[in-house]
Amino acid sequence: MKIKVEESWCVASGSCVLAAPKVFDQDENGVVILLQDRPAPELHASVRTAASVCPSAVISIEED
Repeated sequence: MKIKVEESWCVASGSCVLAAPKVFDQDENGVVILLQDRPAPELHASVRTAASVCPSAVISIEED
């Protein structure tokens, strides 16, 4: 799995951080920060959840 985020579209909801805190964080303005672009397999489900709940759809996933 490879993750990409489009920070400029982020609305700072923080839903990605709640779903996958080991993969996403937020800067001082609440904009998403990608901590790992290739997370371990045990994190894949939480990343998929984060992508699905993101209100601005800034998270894209490429499956290996």
